[in-house]
Amino acid sequence: MDSYHSLFPIVEKFTFLNHAATAPASLRVASALKDAAESFSRFGGLHYPRWMNKVREVRSLVARLINASPSEIAFTGNTSDGLSLVASSISWQPGDEILITYPDFPANIYPWLNLERLGVKVSHIERKDDGSFSLDDIDKKMSPRLRLISVSSVDFSTGFHCNLRELGKFCRENGIFLCVDAIQSLGVIPMDVKEFGIDFLASGSHKWLQSIPGTGILYVSDDIAQRLVPSKIGWKSVVNEEDFTIHFDLKPNAQRFEPGTMNFAGIYALGAALELIFEVGIDNIRRRILELNELLYHGLIDRNLKVVSSMNEENRSGILSFLPGNDSEQLYQFFIKNSVIVSLRAGKIRVSPNFYNNETDIQNFFSVLDEYLTTTRA
Repeated sequence: MDSYHSLFPIVEKFTFLNHAATAPASLRVASALKDAAESFSRFGGLHYPRWMNKVREVRSLVARLINASPSEIAFTGNTSDGLSLVASSISWQPGDEILITYPDFPANIYPWLNLERLGVKVSHIERKDDGSFSLDDIDKKMSPRLRLISVSSVDFSTGFHCNLRELGKFCRENGIFLCVDAIQSLGVIPMDVKEFGIDFLASGSHKWLQSIPGTGILYVSDDIAQRLVPSKIGWKSVVNEEDFTIHFDLKPNAQRFEPGTMNFAGIYALGAALELIFEVGIDNIRRRILELNELLYHGLIDRNLKVVSSMNEENRSGILSFLPGNDSEQLYQFFIKNSVIVSLRAGKIRVSPNFYNNETDIQNFFSVLDEYLTTTRA
């Protein structure tokens, strides 16, 4: 994977181990953005057909990433946008119930809490210290009025990767919608919406997919799309969108959730990012990231630091979080000061390498950590 290291200019100044936040884009993404900008500036709307061809190409790449049909993919602004579209498009009745995990990133909490004003009840499953929850925890919350369960495929704080196959089977058997915030797994862990029985999936593209902020994807199963009424409607929401005579006939698939002119620059960037992911191979990416996290894990244990993240094979992700044992804010600032980029989440230091990182990056991380520990433990 070292051959990809130079594709990411950020390595020239930083040891970047923070892909669970806002990840750096590759030179290929930068080149795609340049191509888009050249098209916008030199040809303007004359290139609109070319832009729409790119939309179709990238839509197919997204579908391939999660084993969906292109008709089931809509482009959005971000994860929150996608989840909010789902939440606001279902015909809720007072007394309907939604089950979410807690704590979780607010993007997967606030859209559901917003429905309480309609008389919808939002309950939650308490995560354990390592971010885990089980099917038994969900079963205890079962109710005849439960209509939807929304989970993050990977917990943003601890990196716990939940068993979507098991959860999807449970939802199908009980007639419950399954909605997934997948931003912390897409690009790291293989995703199969059909095998897992997922009805809705939302993600931004600026983390593990390593594209740019402001572009998201929404998967809506073809089996469900026509039962949903989008909260945002525009000229592109209807069939035959280029026919500007008034004909209010919504598209029969996920693309009814695309109301107007697209973020073409963001879609160009996402296309280049996905092409790189397919070139490297998602299985190879996962294997490499877990290898790096294994090095991190053993190094932290050797220094008597507590790793919070689960190391069970099926629950591992790209995130490894640990407790520094003293002032976590102070350690976090020390890392940043020394150009090692990590995150601080709920008192935990969160480390999240990607496939282009190498052993030298891990060594740099531990060199800075050891310098800090030597100072504070003296």
